[in-house]
Order: sequence, then structure tokens, then C-alpha cells
Amino acid sequence: MGCTHNCESCSSNCSGNNTPDSLMEKPHELSNVKKIIGVVSGKGGVGKSMITALSAVAMQRRGFRTAILDADITGPSIPKAFGLQGKAESDGNALYPVVSKMGTQIMSLNLLLEDEESPVVWRGPVIAGAVKQFWTDVVWNDVDYMFVDMPPGTGDVPLTVFQSLPVDGIIVVTSPQDLVSMIVTKAVKMAQMMNIPILGIVENYSYLRCPDCGKEIKVFGESHLEEVAEKNGLRILAKLPIDPELASLCDKGMIELFEGDYAESIAEQLMPQ
Repeated sequence: MGCTHNCESCSSNCSGNNTPDSLMEKPHELSNVKKIIGVVSGKGGVGKSMITALSAVAMQRRGFRTAILDADITGPSIPKAFGLQGKAESDGNALYPVVSKMGTQIMSLNLLLEDEESPVVWRGPVIAGAVKQFWTDVVWNDVDYMFVDMPPGTGDVPLTVFQSLPVDGIIVVTSPQDLVSMIVTKAVKMAQMMNIPILGIVENYSYLRCPDCGKEIKVFGESHLEEVAEKNGLRILAKLPIDPELASLCDKGMIELFEGDYAESIAEQLMPQ
């Protein structure tokens, strides 16, 4: 009772109390990953995977080698957005990510399943173990920026990622709905509890631009992003519209061909200072 899962700041006297560093998993000996950015959300359906993909593509276009670790084990959508058809390969000693057309390295459970439409009916510890293996058993080749697409909420997988991987910072993804403030605050507080830097917040589905008159239509109501950001001390990184062209390219597995600049402000924040 009272355990925060952060042994450095927790007052509970748990048996086998360990320091946070002892929970860190070592990457595969042949891996080389310089920075790890988590993409999180307090609730599902806010387009977190799309923001992950756009961010990786934006950094790739700036000349960096990027990778995506798809930690959304039960709802993996990254391979679909990148149009990946092949399966991840293994030589018996390691797994190797599938590389997209433009060079992003990707590992997702769907790249290991015989049938990508098969449901993953696993309990939390097994799912968390799979995420760890994507870090420890996969050879990530000279990656400048790895983006971790996490499932929504503050459960087993986000906790596993924060404790097991050397995360350099997270991007919080949200939408304009009224209930978002409470949900964002939960995600922010979890990151703070785990001593993970928060790079900023991205609002998705902010508006729909009328193709005829250009007027911005607030499909999900007025944005509360400024209030949420101020309350939690967050930097606003971007406000993305509902874009049918982007949705179509994701469905076709061609997100790397999207010409919009929606993720440029995110990429700017990630650039070396």
C-alpha cells in the first residue's frame, strides 16, 4: 500500500527495494539508440499513433535515423500506416526491425503475427514482457531518435516503458473534448512521478477546414488546450486539424508521402539544442 513504483521517492518499505536504475533493461548488445521519445495519451482515440508516425517522418526528413517501437501491443497500427507487409526476421539470437520505404526502423507485434487481424488476448504482465523484449532482443541499428508509441492510460505498459527504457522525454497527445483536462493531468502526473521530462502537448482533431470556404469547424467543440497546458505547465507543440488526405494516406500505408508540415513544430522541439 502506498507504493508509487518509484523507489527513489517512495516512502514505502517494500521487500527487495531497488533503485530506479536497477529496473532499467539493457538494449541488445548490437543496438545503438541515442534518444528515446515516448508518445502518450490519457485516453484512446486521440490519434497518438499518427502523431508518432508523423514525428518519426519529420525527423527522418531532417536527416536523422529514426525508429518506432510500437508498444501498443493489443492495438498495433504503426505497420499499417507505413504500409509494411513483411515480417520481422530473427537469426536465433536477435530480432531485426522491418525498415520502411524511407528508412524508419519499426518493430510491432503485427510484424510477428501470421495474421495481422488476430486478436492479442494477453494479460498485462505478458504484454509488458513483450515491450521489454522489443527493447532487449531487437537490434536497433544506429538510431538517432526512437519513438515509442504507447497504449493509452497509466497501466502496465507505460509503467514498464518508463521504468525499463532510458526515456529522454514524452509528448502528450490530446483532443479538444471537455473531459481531456482531467485525463491529461493523470498522464502528466505519472510522468512526473517517474521523473520523465515532458517535452510538450499536442492537440489532435483541433478543427476541420471547410474545403469550400476555408472556415475552421470545431467538430469536437472549442479547444481547452491553453488552459490544460497552463494548468500542467506544458509547452504547446502543435494543434493538428482533421485532415481527410492524411487519414487516406494512413489507410493506404503511405504516411511517409504526406506533404503537410503538421509535425514540424514537434521536430523543432526535438532538434539538438
